[in-house]
Amino acid sequence: MTSIGGAASSGMVDWNLAVATATRLMRPGPDVSRDEARAVVAELRRHAKASEEHVRGFTRLGTEETHDTPLLVVDRPGWVRANVAGFRELLKPLLDKMQERRGTSPGNAVLGAVGGKVTGVELGMLLSFLASRVLGQYETFAPATRDLPAGANGGGRLLLVAPNIVHVERELDVEPHDFRLWVTLHEETHRTQFTAVPWLRDHLEGEIQSFLGETDVDPMTVLERVREAAQSLVGGRPEGEEGDEGRSLVEIVQTPAQREILGRLTAVMSLLEGHADFVMDGVGPQVVPSVAEIREKFQQRRAKGASRLDLALRKLLGLDAKLRQYRDGERFVRAVVEEVGIDGFNRVWTSPNTLPTKAEISKPADWITRVHRKPEQ
Repeated sequence: MTSIGGAASSGMVDWNLAVATATRLMRPGPDVSRDEARAVVAELRRHAKASEEHVRGFTRLGTEETHDTPLLVVDRPGWVRANVAGFRELLKPLLDKMQERRGTSPGNAVLGAVGGKVTGVELGMLLSFLASRVLGQYETFAPATRDLPAGANGGGRLLLVAPNIVHVERELDVEPHDFRLWVTLHEETHRTQFTAVPWLRDHLEGEIQSFLGETDVDPMTVLERVREAAQSLVGGRPEGEEGDEGRSLVEIVQTPAQREILGRLTAVMSLLEGHADFVMDGVGPQVVPSVAEIREKFQQRRAKGASRLDLALRKLLGLDAKLRQYRDGERFVRAVVEEVGIDGFNRVWTSPNTLPTKAEISKPADWITRVHRKPEQ
């Protein structure tokens, strides 16, 4: 197994152990032959290439030259390794800060006993849960590693998780070729967003680092929440018991200043996810014959979740908020495009000042008024 990163911050999280644990605990993928697996990978690569042109044409964003990020078709362990590398990079400032606090923290003795290995195991448990659910992902903050290439200008790579795509297409009983193209259209939209809008990555990273920098760092609180989420996977908490009024990990540790930043982040993520859904549905009818059936079945799957345990864990991790982002963001994009057209909507990408606020996501007319208002004569 490839080592993830160097020694920095390893005292708080054993990243290699997180990868090993997730790989050991994750569910097996669908039963496919070696030849079938090769065929799926090849088809996903073809669809990803075709999706570039479809998305550029529909969104009017980017050019062929703007795509400098690699496409990786991965299995579940590959998705885990890629995400751990990204997490480590993004969380390094916070983990360094937590490491400094260990010496004076009241929980120092407990942390010393628990250590990074236990934290790594528990993080691995969470990743094992997520690894079977993600179909694709544009990794915005992805550093290049020996086995995982990334874009030349600040990282970035597009991941398609082949076994999960096959699993869901079988579960939904939809046409496999159509479903694979439909998924790649969504993920390719994310790649186009970040490659065609050069300032977006730095803006998002700045907001996230501001959020982490405002953390009133109590390592024991963070560790406690990770443990609660991990224990949910193995029945460590009574089914249906949420605690802390059902708040998510992010909500539990935030300060008043963080709530402001989180509001802006929520708006941006709603925009990005909603835009990808809008594009997927807009392009779909032209190139995916069974798009209506796929969309209906996929929406039903999103809404119901797999089980009560799945729903409880989604709540704790804040994944239910991500589902709302798809819905609210898509409504915002659709309403704006209907009113001012795709070029009018694309003014959203002009600068951080033209991004919608959290309130504007719910009230698209307010964004239109603010961004498209005529200067006073």
